[in-house]
Amino acid sequence: MGDKDKLISDEPIEAEIESASSKNAKKQEQNIRGPWYLASGFLLFWALLFFAVVHPLFYRLPTGLTIEDAGKGVFIAERAQNNLYNLVQIGTKVVGSDGNENKTVDYLWSLVMEIKANALEDYFDVEVDLQVGSGEYIHWTMVNKYQGVQNIVVKLTPKGSTSNTYLLVNSHFDSKPTSPSAGDDGQMVVTILEVLRVISTTKQTFNHPIVFLFNGAEENPLEASHLFITQHPYAENCAVLLNCDSAGGGGHEIVFQSGPNQAWLMNEYYKKYAKHPLANSMAEEIFQSGILPSDTDFGIFVKNSKIVGLDIAQIINGYFYHTKYDRFENIPRGSIQSTGENLLSLVRALSNSTQLANTAAYTTGHAVFFDILGLYFISYTDSVAVILNYSVAAVSLILVFVSIWRTASISNVSLGNVLCWFILILVLQIIAFVLGLGLPVVVAYLFDMYGLSLTYFSTPVLMIGLYICPSLLGLSLPSYIYLRLRKNSKVAYAQQLQLVLHGHAAVLAILGIGITVYGLRSAYIVTLTLVFYALPLAVNLLTTLHDRGFSWTGVLKIAQVVPFLYNSYLIYTFLVTLVPMMGRFGRSTNPDLIISALNGLGTILAMGFLIPLVNMFRRPTMILFTLLAISGVSIYVATSTQIGFPYRPKTNVERVPYLHVRRTFYEFDGTISKDESGYLFNFQDRRGPNPLKNTKVNLTGLVSVTADCDKYMMCGLPFFDHRWVKSHLKAMWLPRAEPIVPPSVPELVLVSKTLLEDNHTMHFEFRAETSDHASVFFQPYADVIIKDWSLPAAYLGQNLVNHIFFSYGKDNSALTFSFDLYKADADFGVPSVTVGFANHFISNKGDAISQAFTKAMPSYAATVDWPTSYQQFVY
Repeated sequence: MGDKDKLISDEPIEAEIESASSKNAKKQEQNIRGPWYLASGFLLFWALLFFAVVHPLFYRLPTGLTIEDAGKGVFIAERAQNNLYNLVQIGTKVVGSDGNENKTVDYLWSLVMEIKANALEDYFDVEVDLQVGSGEYIHWTMVNKYQGVQNIVVKLTPKGSTSNTYLLVNSHFDSKPTSPSAGDDGQMVVTILEVLRVISTTKQTFNHPIVFLFNGAEENPLEASHLFITQHPYAENCAVLLNCDSAGGGGHEIVFQSGPNQAWLMNEYYKKYAKHPLANSMAEEIFQSGILPSDTDFGIFVKNSKIVGLDIAQIINGYFYHTKYDRFENIPRGSIQSTGENLLSLVRALSNSTQLANTAAYTTGHAVFFDILGLYFISYTDSVAVILNYSVAAVSLILVFVSIWRTASISNVSLGNVLCWFILILVLQIIAFVLGLGLPVVVAYLFDMYGLSLTYFSTPVLMIGLYICPSLLGLSLPSYIYLRLRKNSKVAYAQQLQLVLHGHAAVLAILGIGITVYGLRSAYIVTLTLVFYALPLAVNLLTTLHDRGFSWTGVLKIAQVVPFLYNSYLIYTFLVTLVPMMGRFGRSTNPDLIISALNGLGTILAMGFLIPLVNMFRRPTMILFTLLAISGVSIYVATSTQIGFPYRPKTNVERVPYLHVRRTFYEFDGTISKDESGYLFNFQDRRGPNPLKNTKVNLTGLVSVTADCDKYMMCGLPFFDHRWVKSHLKAMWLPRAEPIVPPSVPELVLVSKTLLEDNHTMHFEFRAETSDHASVFFQPYADVIIKDWSLPAAYLGQNLVNHIFFSYGKDNSALTFSFDLYKADADFGVPSVTVGFANHFISNKGDAISQAFTKAMPSYAATVDWPTSYQQFVY
């Protein structure tokens, strides 16, 4: 046989050898992969870790101290709790009501005077002031005009202090209608009172005076804080603020705003002195983005002064926030103790701080801050954060490249080939990231499309199947397909799986760089997650573990405990805070998009380096089918059973605010063109009126107000405040055949109408005796210009319809206002302006028919309603 024939005959033998080698490699690969049933155990471990560590730590509270535990300088929760009980018994505390202006003020005043009487006279001076005043300012799209609102102001000064800069501690005692206000903001009020009592009776002095402000008009909104910061003699000396508010109650409080541009507050004080820390920069950025339906006094203080500080709020149990279920029994003693210990420690520290004397000298930018499971607190400046983010991303990418080079070396494959495979994997991991975030959002979109939003509202565990499992499925599917279909047998299976994780690390590194460039401090989350991938990768590279099958996964899994615990804790904090808020997020936006995206993001951060590891085990297909099955069962339960219905009586209510409206329209000649009655609904969540259908309440004839919005100024309806105005196009009107008779119909009087010297401008003056909450809307005709008015000059020309929101506490004197209208043709014998006048009788339950209508509401509906008169005039 010739050489040529020999070579030809050898070719099939070599192919058979290569084929056999490939089969042996795959057989060996199967042998080193774990049993299929361990994959479910692997995932179950992480789920159990969450419920064993994150969940209990999040809800952990210190033991509430009793009066028997009283010692020197300690916060006694029982004393504060007793005060809270008495405060709640007063009932609702709406501005202008007897409960707020008299009963609550009298009760708090008595407590303050008692504290003053027991203060150590040799150590402290205690000054107490009851501020009553009036003012106005621009708030969103309205002029917020107030009269006779009240503040109780206590100044605690150490003997011999020469400091002219004060620490301000603020909370509010007024409430929303129907709310007994145990959480918002009774818990904070009694906590501050106890802090004042402890400090004033302890022989522990401090440098800077402390002003304790109990403000009586925050819900109105934010009026009493505006009164204090713009008019009180102490205001110009207040340098640092601790603002204490609530969006729930009965748990830990979170710091969700700091500064502005005063990183030392978090880095040097909250970090050292908060005994039970809960704070993070991402919460601050979310709140300051404006997407949440909340506001606090902090913004008023910062906007109207040079004050800096911390904005602190209760966040747990937001379901009862601003409802009649905000009760005393929802506030455990341990919660008061936790907040009290934090606040007492911070007040003592800040009242001794050197920075308080000149905060401007310490303007160092924003802080990046976050707590680790409430056990430890980390903070640093944003300039340090930028360096750290870039460095960690760069080091991670370098380590990934070194690992790729090492893989090529041990596999006898060129570096170029491995890089090509990695580029393919990187593309697949980008797709995995998109799917991990996108699949939950798709579920949310489809649910909303069929009117099934908020199915998780009363049963948050449904989010596991609705959002987390689809996210895990999206994260794992591309890598599963790649590893299943791969044709490269030269690189070991374990190293190819490692390349998959490298791809995820590269995606996070690129994302972290992008977020940092964009200027978001939330990039710290990506950096923290990357650190605990880079560290085990470095260990594996420095040892032989990198090259020994799946050995590298051991170090990785141990390291991943930290980012898993933190990221799941972080997202859980947001979900606990935001899910109840979705019940008052309005009808315009699908809230499920926010909640699904948060679940997807949390899953990516917590499980991005873990879910691909199911491919270490045989039959990973079973895991994918299990995730799919859990999602399917959850979707069925959410859509076809009562479990998916969002609301429950007392605990997870549907908010149903509406007005009993009598509206009367007067034409230019004084004749009445419309006089009708009905109920004006401002539904608070995405489902709108649908949950009330097929119940005892009769909603026959309920229609959108948009048709009236095309015909009348502000739809010809008495929208209550800036939030009602913002969502007015989503309001609904239910006509009532029987006329509504409000408690009274205050009269808007045109006092004078004077033509000015230029003969083109008419001066209008108005006066009205109003209810304690009233609104005036006015809009000039198309050929008319508002030249001047008695309102703030900065408000002129801001809005098509001008809105005066007027309220009073102790001073019920008449509302007066004026404006000058300019017409080029000087013809004021025809209509020039439309004026709407609304009066709200918040403490009134309405007539018998209205009360019967309210009683017909289902038990899961928390109604907030009152009679309103509305008159519209043409001048």
